[in-house]
Amino acid sequence: MKILLTGINGQLGHQLQPHLAKMGDMTAVGRENLDLANPDAISQLIREVKPRLIINAAAYTAVDKSESEPELAHAVNGVAPGIMAQEAKKLGATLIHVSTDYVFDGSKSTPYTETDEAKPLGTYGKSKLVGENAILESGANHIIMRTAWVHGVYGKGNFVKTMLRMGKEREELKVVHDQVGSPTWTGDLAAAIAQIIPHLQSEIYGIYHYTNSGAISWYDFAVAIFEEAKQLGFPLQVKQVVPITTAEYSTPAKRPAFSVLNSAKISKVLGRHSPYWRDGLRQMLKQLALM
Repeated sequence: MKILLTGINGQLGHQLQPHLAKMGDMTAVGRENLDLANPDAISQLIREVKPRLIINAAAYTAVDKSESEPELAHAVNGVAPGIMAQEAKKLGATLIHVSTDYVFDGSKSTPYTETDEAKPLGTYGKSKLVGENAILESGANHIIMRTAWVHGVYGKGNFVKTMLRMGKEREELKVVHDQVGSPTWTGDLAAAIAQIIPHLQSEIYGIYHYTNSGAISWYDFAVAIFEEAKQLGFPLQVKQVVPITTAEYSTPAKRPAFSVLNSAKISKVLGRHSPYWRDGLRQMLKQLALM
């Protein structure tokens, strides 16, 4: 099977490569050889490769920066997935596209299901929703995989890496406690995507939610990161993590207060529940310690 993977240098794309390499003839591209803001370049590449499966693990993920770069966020997150879907439709191929919990406004108090109405608060979430809708409208065979609070050892940065860097430099850190979600390790997410691929057929196409199980605040997550990292011997100065409110930590982009995703639908397809978030964190830190 011919597979096209985008976003190979990102935290998820990098983790997907060893899985996909076992499944067929893989063409893997990153920002340096595919500009996702260029629709013609996307179409040209797909027509040249003629894949049976396209996995779009690339995205514009700078949530705050997107507020000042809405056109770029829209091009990469909104337009590009639609182009991929249109080309997949012409080839009779399948598109697996990774989306986000930020398509929801966070006003619920119970985990979001795939059928809940999407109401993104900021530019990033809005651009991702445009991409989702473009895929749905294309009529292409698709899996849209919404995930959340993603962390891994590869790629530029994530909350875990930021906490480790700041915890090395400071004795006290302030972290918001009134935003709740489910941290998700790229190793578990990549394994779930890989497990779905052999079973791709019309009955399972659609939107899915996948995160590690369990729900916590960013504050709880930070505390856990330092507890686990200390056990693994990471160099840390931090002595205290102080919980603060979202109102006390102003950011350009609004974030959902509660964005826990219900993963029951994907669990039925996989035949298992997703691993607990702290187990994923521990695996990520062990991997990072070896690098």
